[in-house]
Amino acid sequence: MLVSWAPSVPLFGSANSPNPNPLLGEHDRSMAPPAAAELIGDVIGEILLRLPPDEPEHLFRAALVCKLWLRVLCGPDFRRRYRAFHGTPPLLGLLHKRQGMQGSAVDRFVSTTSMPDFPRPSSNGPHGRVLIQMWAAEPTRLVFLIWDPVTGDRRVVPMPDFGWLGYTAAVSCAADSCDHLDCHGGPFRVVVVATDGRTLRVSASMYSSETGVWSTKVTLGSDCECYSQHVNDAIRGGTFVTPSRAAVIGDETYCTLEQSHAIIKYDGDNNGLSMINPPPCNAYEISLMVMDESSLGFVFIEGSKLYLWSWKVNSEVPAEWVQFRVIKLETMLPVVNLRKAPFVVGSAEGVGAIFISTDAGLFTTELKSGRVRKVDKPAVYFSVLPYMSFCTPGRILN
Repeated sequence: MLVSWAPSVPLFGSANSPNPNPLLGEHDRSMAPPAAAELIGDVIGEILLRLPPDEPEHLFRAALVCKLWLRVLCGPDFRRRYRAFHGTPPLLGLLHKRQGMQGSAVDRFVSTTSMPDFPRPSSNGPHGRVLIQMWAAEPTRLVFLIWDPVTGDRRVVPMPDFGWLGYTAAVSCAADSCDHLDCHGGPFRVVVVATDGRTLRVSASMYSSETGVWSTKVTLGSDCECYSQHVNDAIRGGTFVTPSRAAVIGDETYCTLEQSHAIIKYDGDNNGLSMINPPPCNAYEISLMVMDESSLGFVFIEGSKLYLWSWKVNSEVPAEWVQFRVIKLETMLPVVNLRKAPFVVGSAEGVGAIFISTDAGLFTTELKSGRVRKVDKPAVYFSVLPYMSFCTPGRILN
């Protein structure tokens, strides 16, 4: 744990000087010439820049060392440099619903760092924003709350006017100049894909914070390439949209249907719906994720192996599923009852993490390092959603 830091050799002055090290305590910039103080600030900034973002408490402890460190950490440039230095925002916690004793789903936030837990929201948004369905008063109605846990910013969005039997929703940044690595503030869009309760068809609509209205509802119809399969799914009762996290790639939002795992694609640019057949899969639970090259990933567990497929799109040949990786889980995950197979309940893009539920608990598996961590106790988990963001003192104080 970082408590304080000072160089063993004075940066300015001699060891016999009244204050050989102006970094300590209250003797900061006032004890050094302006040029020296500026250099000290630059050196401290370079050191603090290297503190790991997935343990944000180090930055907050560093801010308490002295006024100089506090000024450096809260300066207007530090957050921008810190984000550029580390790239992808860290995974700070998991949002999920867990089956309760009486059968109702319990909202919960599980921190994957030592930072305090947030209040318990119940839905998702990539990089900084959280989307929550809630009841609003006067008049009483269901709405979406778009909430930034780091800044505290809250925006209420009315839900689209069509009944649903199952749905998923996603919020994403709509700023053209944003790199979407650490979105806070600015315009946003909300996409809802749902099984319409009146027609039993899959419908979708998109809300823009800039216009304040929902787009015209679009419905998956007979012009869809996989329409016949969709009709067969309807006969078997499999047209319900899976209420798990959608994958957002640019202006496209992807989700799945229950039972068949058929993939629904919503194109925000053209306000259109289409369907993609999934790769061969006999798993009960699957998860969609965004791959490193911004392609769509399809993850599931069969037996004791985790399968990861990637949807390859090439202008010269038809798009197809390609098996990307197979991971043996026997020695990685503890299982108490061999008859209860583990299953995938979510993923986090950028950090390459897969969330797996077993009868021994909830685990995160990092694809690159192979590191496995237990993050919660055994339970019946539904969708597990990542919360990813940079958390710095300057952002909190502002």
